[in-house]
Order: sequence, then C-alpha cells, then structure tokens
Amino acid sequence: MAMNALSDKQIEKAYFVSPVVNMEKLITNMMFWANVTEDKLRDKKEIKTSFGETLSWDYLCYVRENPITWKIPTHILFGEKDNLTSYSTISEFAKQANATLTVMKNGEHWFHTDEQMKFLDDWINNLLDKS
Repeated sequence: MAMNALSDKQIEKAYFVSPVVNMEKLITNMMFWANVTEDKLRDKKEIKTSFGETLSWDYLCYVRENPITWKIPTHILFGEKDNLTSYSTISEFAKQANATLTVMKNGEHWFHTDEQMKFLDDWINNLLDKS
C-alpha cells in the first residue's frame, strides 16, 4: 500500500528492508498454502487461514487493478531466508526499479536478532556515508 501511495511522489531516495514487492504473488502463495482456490475466495469474500492471515477477494482484486510502478532511487535489504518474498521476486523488482539489492546471508523477513539488526545498521550507515 505504501509503495502504491508513494510511487508518484517526489522522493529523493528510498530504503526498503524486506519489502513485499509483489503482493499478488504473496496472496496467491498464501492461497496455495491454505488450499484456497480463486473460485472459493471469490464466493466467500474472506477466508481466515490456519497461519493467522485473512485472505480477501476484494484486496486481491485491488492489488491486481493497481500494480506498482516504482521509479524512485531505491536501496533494498533482503534476508536470504525471507519466507514471504522469494529471491527471484525481489531481484526481478530490483532490476525493473533499477534498485540496489543487498542480501543478508541467513537473514529473515523480519530483521530482529542482534546479528540482523547490526547488519541493518551497517547497511544503512554505509549507504548514508556514500551519499
């Protein structure tokens, strides 16, 4: 949502940590994990999953009708073991957006351990030093 809302704004530079850059792919992956078909989601409108997410037909339609176009200079930090976005998805986005992509070995979607937070701090400080 934030990327969609900000895509046409005058932003000098963006720094993303574990961004979800293809929400349609994430939703369809969650549908697969929950064994939910598009027909079933269309009929029920909302379906709660066993992993705590609620799938929404309206939101899936919104995502499909409002694709992200991102042209803002961007730096991305991605965890190698991100369980929400695949490396192929993030690297394709980085290529299309002409963004830099840094991958933390063994990093996760949620940067939260001391090691991950130090990596994040070093990453942002190195980028700011180059500015």
